[in-house]
Amino acid sequence: MSEHELVIRRASVVDGSGAPARVADVAVSAGVITAVDAHVDGRGHREIDAEGLTVTPGFVDIHTHYDGQATWDPVLAPSSIHGVTSVVMGNCGVGFAPAVPTPEQHDWLIGLLEGVEDIPGTALAEGLTWDWETFPDYLDALDRRRFALDVATQVAHAPLRVYVMGERGANPTELPDADELGAMAAHVRAGIEAGALGFTTSRTYVHRTRDGAPLGTRYSTVDELTALAGAMAETGRGVIQLISDAYQSPDAAYATAEMAMMRSLVEATGRPLSMTVQQPEPLPDRWREMVAWVDACVADGLPLRTQVASRPIGVLQGLTASVNPLVLCPSFQELARLPLAEQVAKLRDPDRRARIVAEHDARPVEGMLAELVGGFHKLFPMDDPVDYEPPASASIAARAAAAGRHPVEVVLDLLVERDGNQLLYMPLFNYARGNLDDVREMLLTPNALMGLSDAGAHCGAISDGSMTTTALALWARDRTAGPTLPLELMVHHITQRTAAHVGWHDRGVVAPGMLADLNVIDMAALAAHPPRIVRDLPAGGRRLMQRASGYVHTFKSGVETFAEGEHTGELPGRLVRGPRPAPRSPSAAGR
Repeated sequence: MSEHELVIRRASVVDGSGAPARVADVAVSAGVITAVDAHVDGRGHREIDAEGLTVTPGFVDIHTHYDGQATWDPVLAPSSIHGVTSVVMGNCGVGFAPAVPTPEQHDWLIGLLEGVEDIPGTALAEGLTWDWETFPDYLDALDRRRFALDVATQVAHAPLRVYVMGERGANPTELPDADELGAMAAHVRAGIEAGALGFTTSRTYVHRTRDGAPLGTRYSTVDELTALAGAMAETGRGVIQLISDAYQSPDAAYATAEMAMMRSLVEATGRPLSMTVQQPEPLPDRWREMVAWVDACVADGLPLRTQVASRPIGVLQGLTASVNPLVLCPSFQELARLPLAEQVAKLRDPDRRARIVAEHDARPVEGMLAELVGGFHKLFPMDDPVDYEPPASASIAARAAAAGRHPVEVVLDLLVERDGNQLLYMPLFNYARGNLDDVREMLLTPNALMGLSDAGAHCGAISDGSMTTTALALWARDRTAGPTLPLELMVHHITQRTAAHVGWHDRGVVAPGMLADLNVIDMAALAAHPPRIVRDLPAGGRRLMQRASGYVHTFKSGVETFAEGEHTGELPGRLVRGPRPAPRSPSAAGR
């Protein structure tokens, strides 16, 4: 009779704590790790010879937007493809609960996520089940479902405002009255008591609804935020997550005021707070100011953290994507709704190509759009595997200059490759100096959390749900443009550090008693392949899907969910309500 359900033998164990890798066996029974030793005695019902392979904890992604997808899709790819076994949704103040049960309110919420997170509204309209009204109802709806990984969510500010305040709640200049503020606070507390992990809000000009309107949360006062986060704090648990323009506003006084607001919020509530920190090209060193400010707050005993990325935040461009450099050219616009094969054929026509080049030069634009359609100095073809630190010599501008051609001619050549599926990559954040040296510094800061994958969102423009793969493959193995980072640190970043921040102390480390959320990885083969547009959302909605190689096995609570990158059909994942204590013993770690 087998003594263990599973034993993984002779693996290089990178346990998530940051400790050096060691060769060990890992035994699993009843969904938890029961032993990690140089040699585990007894046989397993299943044994895996992992000599030459690396075992890590399952990855914990605390910044996703699967809020809608989780109501119809049990697999939650691409996260589950890239070694993630636990996700946190409800970030950036947007979500689908609470929701007044009317078609008008449902449509407004769909427009909210369609605008802010580029999730097709038609897919949401067909896929969302709306078997909830309040936030606890939404948790119950998730609890009735099964997944390939564990899911958790947070109380989002924008839908809460509209639920309580009606149309006024969508207006950022409207303040809640005392009764409305009290009602919102009560809903936050009820959500936390029902199992939400925290409270989230958005204060950025970038976030807009489908109709272009700013979110009602954008100018929320300190009093409003303190009342809502304070209601959470009364329960003794929960985190605060927000996005502010402090990292990207050219107004230094505004950035200082935003940082002061965040500090006061933590001082008043005592709850951990994390905020988005990226590097915009016009302000390449603002992130340093924010890191120094966070470090000073932590030195004063305040639990603040930056949320940073492991690579540039980049927009993908192509014929199948939401944008490409030709979108303003009339001779391209007349093709945009044709089937892809027809677009490719017509874009090979020399006369049309010449017109597009001339039209591109004749249509000057400003701002972000100008960068998207004309920033050829930082537009790169995506190779396989993807290079997330491409050199300037690989840019469209450099290729065109070397060949004595117009950049748009080079773009036209590339866009018709792979039968029109070739994508181009434009880093918008974290690449101000043309390399990832600053990102490396961010990742080395002691109060940084690796987040910002936005998995489940930006379906036609961004594919960052693969950041976990980049964290290991690029930083611990492939980087040539500068120093690498230890594999142990990068695994820690996406396991124990993220899990502990949201209060999950039952996962993120390969140790006896912890959940048997495990990856068995072939580090030599680990890679993120170029994304492709697939139409597998409800109503035929499109999204970017990015595959990986090198994940030999992924286990969720001891059940194999992925083998060689393919879903096994198993769905052991569940809704996780609230924080999870560290297990007292191997037998105490289960749900």
